[in-house]
Amino acid sequence: MKTIKRIWLLLACSLFITSCTNTPNNEASNVIEDIYTDPIILRVPYSYSDIELPEGDIGEENFMSRYILEKTGIIIQYSWDAGGEEQYNAKIDLSIRSNDLPDMFIVNRKQLYYLVQNDMIADLTEVYEKHSSELVKSIYDATDGKALEEATMDQKLYALPNVGIEADAPTYLWVRQDWLDKLNLPEPRTLADIEKISYAFIHEDPDENGKDDTLGIPVEKSLVYQDKTGVFGLNSFFSAYHSFPQNWIVNSEGILVYGSIQEETKQALIRLAEWYDKGIIDRDFMIRKDASIPVTENHMGIMFAPWWAPIWPLNGSVSQDTKAEWNVFAVPLSEQGEFITKISPITDRYLVIRKNYSNPEVAVKLLNLTTKLERHVGVDDESSEAIRVTAQQLGIQLRNYFPFDLLLDDPDGVTKRYDTLVQAMNGDIDVSTLNSELAKLYDYVVKETEQPKKDMEAWSNTQAYLLGGKISKEPMVMVESYNIEHTEAYEEYWDTLITLEMDYFLKIITGELPIDAFDQFVEEWLSSGGVHVLKEATQAYESQK
Repeated sequence: MKTIKRIWLLLACSLFITSCTNTPNNEASNVIEDIYTDPIILRVPYSYSDIELPEGDIGEENFMSRYILEKTGIIIQYSWDAGGEEQYNAKIDLSIRSNDLPDMFIVNRKQLYYLVQNDMIADLTEVYEKHSSELVKSIYDATDGKALEEATMDQKLYALPNVGIEADAPTYLWVRQDWLDKLNLPEPRTLADIEKISYAFIHEDPDENGKDDTLGIPVEKSLVYQDKTGVFGLNSFFSAYHSFPQNWIVNSEGILVYGSIQEETKQALIRLAEWYDKGIIDRDFMIRKDASIPVTENHMGIMFAPWWAPIWPLNGSVSQDTKAEWNVFAVPLSEQGEFITKISPITDRYLVIRKNYSNPEVAVKLLNLTTKLERHVGVDDESSEAIRVTAQQLGIQLRNYFPFDLLLDDPDGVTKRYDTLVQAMNGDIDVSTLNSELAKLYDYVVKETEQPKKDMEAWSNTQAYLLGGKISKEPMVMVESYNIEHTEAYEEYWDTLITLEMDYFLKIITGELPIDAFDQFVEEWLSSGGVHVLKEATQAYESQK
């Protein structure tokens, strides 16, 4: 309690000073005027990864929580913490089952349905309309209402959803261009090209250190990402075979099917097992606690990842070795010469408030603040710049310190920023007309051009938006994946089915089971509840049509 009083006293002093200062724009004024006159305590779970704190900060007593208190009057307290998404989801599931909920927390789609059905979270309809900023509303409006619709049941808004960036869907191939050049290898197009490059990187000492210390392609333990993609997922490897494991798609006959039990997936697994046997993919991927470490330590020079890979983990690679030059390719191509990918879902994460929490509007107010911070809108003041500098000095992305992980952005935000930056670089638009967010990105481009790799934040953003933005405009075949998580059969059988699938797939890849075991997997999947899930999924799809 003494700590709370001490922080609140400091806040009161800072507010007095702020009130005597002219605010540069209305957005910033609104943030200050919206501060609670009495402190509001908010208990949140905290998921940390790739994070460190400045000297003197510990746990919830950190520079971000102090900033939030200054701007909103909300005191952040951690109800518990988790080391990464997997542990976070397990702890949230336990909190839900025991009905011991934090005040505010992030859930996935399945968890949201359960919470609504059991009347465990607050109705946010009115607080969203009353408290959401114009910026937040404009982003949700850009989805034609689809994002909020995903979080609405019985005409009530139960959550604040993220907005999936369309460019987040594809998994591209990132390759050390300097290693390609050193070994005189051509740019990759096909799976065969990728195999050749990975084999050469492993065996031909591309880092010229005389050691046998380079490894194959890093792999996410789940193999693919079910919704939006992420680093080390093999989504584009499978899609080159027209295979979409863990996703529900419509086949060429117009029938909804589960990708994991299709013949195309069997063919992809045959190739993947060959790659594992040859070491083309990292043979230790199942036992690595952090698959990013060999990348950041430059023992790997080829990986699958989205457009934002330079922000993480490639920033670590270049920090360790400034000679590292990463390039990105929309590959592998299918036999028809096409790059195939899924369409990104409108949303897949939701910010919720437990029912009967005294101030449910805090979710909206915090989302307003974090969105403005990320978009550089209305918070370009001294304290906002100070926390940006702190994160930059630590070499960690600022959003890693937010009390929740919910990104809001325009669906076409990446390619729009790329187009604007190119126009600014070419002198086709007046740089002084750029909004604060784009002006900051342009400053990064200028800084990186003048002093390459001297400022890692400048390098990360420049490479992500110029390389990643450009590749996101490449022609590609977009395949839609359907959500069936609201069905009763999914709720009853899915955990068993996905465990069964991963067990078979990993054993097939590592050679513990022969490839023919795939047919046995399909039969067992169907008999273990898959038939019921297929039936209800088909009914749900037909009703959506």
